[in-house]
Amino acid sequence: MIKICHLTSVHKRYDTRIFIKQCKSLANHNMDTHLVVADGLGDELKDKVKIIDVGFKHGRIRRILLTTKLIYKKALELDCEIYHLHDPELLPIGLKLKKNGKKVIFDSHEDFSKQFLNKPYLNKPLRKVISFFILKYEKYACSKLDYIVAATSYIKTKFLKINKNSIDINNFPVIDELFIDTLWEDKKNEVFYVGAIEKVRGIKEMVKAMAFTNNIQLNLAGKFAYDQNELYQEVKSFDGWAKVNELGYLGRGDILKTLIRSKAGLVTLHPIINYMDALPVKMFEYMAAQIPVITSDIPLWKEIIESNNCGIAVNPMNPEEIADAIKYIIQNPREAEKMGKNGRLAVINKYNWTLEEIKLFAMYKKLI
Repeated sequence: MIKICHLTSVHKRYDTRIFIKQCKSLANHNMDTHLVVADGLGDELKDKVKIIDVGFKHGRIRRILLTTKLIYKKALELDCEIYHLHDPELLPIGLKLKKNGKKVIFDSHEDFSKQFLNKPYLNKPLRKVISFFILKYEKYACSKLDYIVAATSYIKTKFLKINKNSIDINNFPVIDELFIDTLWEDKKNEVFYVGAIEKVRGIKEMVKAMAFTNNIQLNLAGKFAYDQNELYQEVKSFDGWAKVNELGYLGRGDILKTLIRSKAGLVTLHPIINYMDALPVKMFEYMAAQIPVITSDIPLWKEIIESNNCGIAVNPMNPEEIADAIKYIIQNPREAEKMGKNGRLAVINKYNWTLEEIKLFAMYKKLI
């Protein structure tokens, strides 16, 4: 049995892309699958995946300097044939593992060098300098690895210029996980947002939009970052906050329960540079759950939503426009139900993990 190991210093142990999709798929394909994480929750065996915890370190600098060393040490102890890295800060580990004769994959969830241009804790000139050096190092390191996995075709195109062994494995939903068989009239007058809660992900505009609606609630699933208390207090001061069900972090089961009662899903992220070519997984999960999507009018997202007639694209910076889309869906149940069914059909036909899983297996087969 081939022994493989996925490594992450940042993501949660049950991360949708890493654990639910990739690790579980590989373990179910008779591969001895390990997942090294750094969350302080201890080791466990779950769904045939051996999860190994190296402990949690507070602070970005301590994580980069200390956690990466612990992950590398654990990776060597496990002595696997293939290592699959999920964070850019682990690229130096990848190069060391290559020197030890291991096969190494880097999984680029986002265009990290471009993403860095929007880091709010750095001034603009410094962001550009750091982004430039990240891109240079990324090119150097990734050219020496065995495979590059990209979360979108756009990111794949970037890496093909660096490493010919680059493929896209999209973060599409597992079809059966989010199947909802419930009558539309049994749903509540509620809409849903799930994910990280940040300014650039549209939290202010979503909450402000609720002030323009009547008898509609926003189910808000996720947590404000530990250093975002000022944003949290500001958002709570908005009139629309009275119509927010603050749910906190939800596990997959509770996400499903909330989707069952909701009539639309929100993906109104700001049109910043690193979102322009992204494919947000929550958009496809809403589609899989058979509810309409209210999404930013980013051209790529708008084309997907409108070509499949499964939602409404809006200006994410305009709370009233977001509110109008919410009201349209609530006030037009037949059209909303049709949009939901269209989204589900699109996932079944083309935006699903089953198709992406085939590419994952094919890549591993080449490396064995």
